[in-house]
Amino acid sequence: MAAEIHPPVLTDFITNPLYSAYQSFWDKHSVSHADLNNVVNGWLVMIILIVAALLVRSRLQMVPRGQQNFWEVAVRTLEDLVVETMGEKGRPYFPLIASLAIWILSCNLIGILAGFQSCTNNLNTTLSLALTSFTVTHIVGIKHHGFHYIKHFFGPVPWLIPLMFPIELIGHLSRILSLSFRLFGNIMGEDLAVVILTILLPYLVPLPMMFLQVFTSFIQTLVFIMLTMMYIAGSLEEAH
Repeated sequence: MAAEIHPPVLTDFITNPLYSAYQSFWDKHSVSHADLNNVVNGWLVMIILIVAALLVRSRLQMVPRGQQNFWEVAVRTLEDLVVETMGEKGRPYFPLIASLAIWILSCNLIGILAGFQSCTNNLNTTLSLALTSFTVTHIVGIKHHGFHYIKHFFGPVPWLIPLMFPIELIGHLSRILSLSFRLFGNIMGEDLAVVILTILLPYLVPLPMMFLQVFTSFIQTLVFIMLTMMYIAGSLEEAH
């Protein structure tokens, strides 16, 4: 299977030889060049964030300056958001929410830079994030309530169970589609708009779109983590 045509990105230096060397393996498992590039871009963002965290940790000071000051503000803002949304019971889930927020936002923003690609414009990435949110939500619910967690799907009165159970089940499963397609569609649309405008009017028009892309990158990250927090908070509540 031939590799898809796409704008050149820096990760092509890794994915092109890797795809060519093991093309029969990728074809056997239906992995396209775009999928491989997407994974490498995601790992690139993770490496950048890990290196940044290690650099900050190695230079911690009593009076924060530079990178430490930036990260302390970012972490405190996210912590306040978690507590305001979920209450004190949300603190144990702060590491998950903060990790999702920082990684998703970084993946959204890196696509603005020349030579890079947003891996969140690929449905495989957003679907994996949605599945993570979905799985954690129900693990938390089962851990907190035990077998009684199933009552969340039964409705307020027993005679409504035949009606409420399929509705609740569909509603919970639809969260996967909602989280994955919302993030994927918005980031993909932004990237396509910037590419098309750059081709048509390369000097002036793309600049406003890039500012809009920065804004929507923050908004989509906020929407994803807010929904995740609401789902987890809902799983912690007692069924009525």
